[in-house]
Amino acid sequence: MSIMRINVGPIHPGTHGVLKLVVDVDGDTVKNVEPHIGFLHRGVEKLMETRMYMQNPSYTEKLDYIAPLSWDDLYINAVEHALGVPVKEPAQYERVILLEFQRIASHLLWLGTFVNDIGQLFTAFMWCFRDRAKILKLLEDVSGSRMFYVNLRLGGFNKNPPEDFKERAYALCDYLEDKIRGYPDVLDANSIFMERTKGVGVLSKKDAIAYGVSGPVLRGSGVEEDARISHPYYVYDKIKFKVPTGSKGDSYDRYRVRYEEMLESIGIIRNALANMPDGDAKGMQIRLIGPIAKPDHIIMREELPRGEGIIYMVPDKQKPYRISLRSPAFINLAVLPKLAEGGRFADLFSIIGSLDLIFAEIDR
Repeated sequence: MSIMRINVGPIHPGTHGVLKLVVDVDGDTVKNVEPHIGFLHRGVEKLMETRMYMQNPSYTEKLDYIAPLSWDDLYINAVEHALGVPVKEPAQYERVILLEFQRIASHLLWLGTFVNDIGQLFTAFMWCFRDRAKILKLLEDVSGSRMFYVNLRLGGFNKNPPEDFKERAYALCDYLEDKIRGYPDVLDANSIFMERTKGVGVLSKKDAIAYGVSGPVLRGSGVEEDARISHPYYVYDKIKFKVPTGSKGDSYDRYRVRYEEMLESIGIIRNALANMPDGDAKGMQIRLIGPIAKPDHIIMREELPRGEGIIYMVPDKQKPYRISLRSPAFINLAVLPKLAEGGRFADLFSIIGSLDLIFAEIDR
């Protein structure tokens, strides 16, 4: 056995961020992978402890620039619980709707770049970005910004949704369902896509639990766990939906889980639209405010597109005294050496892509 050590990175096509991998290979067989991170570290948690509560959404939205609303909502939700600020019922429904649209947009970008990374199906790449653009247009019209929205306020939003919001959201759901249901006709019929994903990067159910992964990576290994059900927030406990799971825990199952999650998100949006009450969804104006409830600490969790995000916060009068962020992408990256061991070097990039990693969130 002759081991060769290869440095991959710190930038390479298999990741959409900055990562260095030290890979030991025997011929074309991967023996060990050692991820090196920290190239994007900005000290976000410490910065957030020096800013007023409502100055921090500009930081949280940049943790996951693919789905900026997700971390922003998790942080605002934690602050609302710390300050004892209730969320208006129309705003709760609107948040669920926008979060699910954001989840679909995130999965679409992942799928498009994933098939592109493994060198196949540029047509599918264009389809995903075409359909994602429709979602971003709606989010832009609701918030005023196409990428970083910063439109959440304590108790609601910075403004009420457009008058035609429901009509446009229903139409968008119909459009997305029609387009997304056609994806497998192309992907599953492509022999190279199937070869690059089937049986590649297998993560057993036992190992998935042991490593503490979450989101589609966990569910792809057959574990039916979703924070929207196990720890419901807003009106998720009023909406019935399925939690897609895989059986083999390979790259294909992780793709399939995300595909089915997009269809489930469309169902959640339709349900929320049907039950969304009329009324004011505007929250509090941004101003200095001290804790009303001021608990000793807050632990808030939500199901983000990449997995379960958790915020631990010790609130103070005007800003977080301590705050810690649990990144699902960071935990999911830790399982990479397990998935790659014994596989082909060429499959390493398919495995990394199937984890859907965002390094601004991993490094923080």
